[in-house]
Amino acid sequence: MSTPCDATLHRDSPASMSRFERYLTLWVFLCIIAGIALGQTLPQVFQAIGKLEIAQVNLPVGLLIWVMIIPMLVKVDFGALHEVGHHVRGIGVTLVVNWLLKPFSMAFLGWLFIRNLFAHMLPAEQLDSYIAGLILLAAAPCTAMVFVWSRLSNGDPLFTLSQVALNDSIMVVAFAPLVGLLLGISAITVPWNTLLVSVVLYIVIPVILAQSWRKALLAKGQAAFEAAMRKIGPWSIAALLATLVLLFAFQGEAILQQPLVIALLAVPILIQVFFNSALAYWLNRLVGEKHSVACPSALIGASNFFELSVATAISLFGFHSGAALATVVGVLVEVPAMLLVVRIVNASKDWYERDA
Repeated sequence: MSTPCDATLHRDSPASMSRFERYLTLWVFLCIIAGIALGQTLPQVFQAIGKLEIAQVNLPVGLLIWVMIIPMLVKVDFGALHEVGHHVRGIGVTLVVNWLLKPFSMAFLGWLFIRNLFAHMLPAEQLDSYIAGLILLAAAPCTAMVFVWSRLSNGDPLFTLSQVALNDSIMVVAFAPLVGLLLGISAITVPWNTLLVSVVLYIVIPVILAQSWRKALLAKGQAAFEAAMRKIGPWSIAALLATLVLLFAFQGEAILQQPLVIALLAVPILIQVFFNSALAYWLNRLVGEKHSVACPSALIGASNFFELSVATAISLFGFHSGAALATVVGVLVEVPAMLLVVRIVNASKDWYERDA
């Protein structure tokens, strides 16, 4: 029998991917085409949008990013942190992979592929920026979509919620220092003022607003909360797609000149997805965690909070930067890559539980 807590978690978590979410890669691809076309036909309009800044923050994009991030953070119950102690080994694997391995392995993959193997096929002036975008992508663990991946793999909902709450709590204080450290290791100049402003704008303030909104909605009852979640659910994806149209309107010229750049940037991202998910999955088996814990632990280690990554890349390096483009490639490959990981962990359940 489900406890009230279990029921709440199941209601908060999507039962499956909507058709719109399942085809996110297609919508992103269409936004790339639309953005490039609009940027080429209406350059003055997008130049005017690009100038709408206060303290290096583009106002239209800042608004879109809040609409992206806040509805996702409303779903996160930080009260679930007390559940962390129930699966210490699985949480330990999650923390090691997300915070000690994933960002550093991506910095290495960026150096290997972007600065070395693919350097002759990419614009030299953007190499550091591409690596910075990859680092930003890896430094932000997934928040919302991990609930979808967990449900598709029959993951433990209590564990999923507790690891998301813990990761988001860590991200508030660790994102800026970690990004600054890795950019410094990669010999990329760190605009610390802008980075700290980005953390406040796109993590701290949205968390405070989202949790205040969550508390107000829950005060009206679970039914009111669920109704609000259904209503605001599409806001995040719609705002993300609008941001991508803007970004590719600025990136269009560079992409038309070097169309291979997106495919090349996808290589280290895909390697990171499959490496980290496989490592977390195997480590959970090694320490004796249940399959229902290993699945969400592996999936959160492979996916990214790409909305935050896109926002920070635009703030730090601008619309025209390779960093912004690299984070968007992460959006492009996320859904098909993660659906493949879900299929693998589901198909390997018998192997996982054998001799357990």
